[in-house]
Amino acid sequence: MNNTVIRNIHRADADAIATLERLGVSTVHEAQGRTGLMQPYMRPLWRGARLAGSAVTALCHPGDNWMIHVAAEVVRPGDVLVVACSSESSDGAFGELLATSLKALGVKGVVLDVGCRDAAEITEMKFPLWSRAICAKGTVKASIGSVNVPVVCAGVHVKPGDVVVADDDGVVVVPHLDAAKVAKAGVEREQKEAGSRARLQKGELGLDVYGMRKQLEEKGLKYIDGPVDW
Repeated sequence: MNNTVIRNIHRADADAIATLERLGVSTVHEAQGRTGLMQPYMRPLWRGARLAGSAVTALCHPGDNWMIHVAAEVVRPGDVLVVACSSESSDGAFGELLATSLKALGVKGVVLDVGCRDAAEITEMKFPLWSRAICAKGTVKASIGSVNVPVVCAGVHVKPGDVVVADDDGVVVVPHLDAAKVAKAGVEREQKEAGSRARLQKGELGLDVYGMRKQLEEKGLKYIDGPVDW
């Protein structure tokens, strides 16, 4: 749907969102079958930023940030604004004034497949932000896009209400209908890793902790008791 603003969206369960935020990007990505990870150029503006929340999407056009302002009208506290672009752009479509506005509205942070500007000011605010680039080149407000429609952001299909999880490892998206299931799988993975960590801390090899020896043998790996004169 072009030139459209959807005011109300489905959102995932708050407890599932909180669990996904605690687990973090790497665990969530693995827990949902290694899917939903945005391109690695999506980096946090400042180290230590971390969030999870329901996606409100904005589809903009290159050099234009009008739909970000429109999206500010429909966000709710706890949401994450996901900004996609109709074609590739690194222009600085988001700056300190928009960050101030969205923070006041309770938005947890922003994921931008375009550029941001005012990096120092936004960092000082500790407003969580992930973007394609940092660029001082500003934008105009001239082209109509859409808000709360499905978009592709940094290679990932994002529907309004999907859960966005972001930290120092990047950004991963969980379909909102799968949030509880992925959260449960993530907790189970976390518990399994705790057991593996305890064994590794005792000096056991990953070959044994992860049961790799049989598969290596089946693949044809052979050990030779050396030394060997080459």
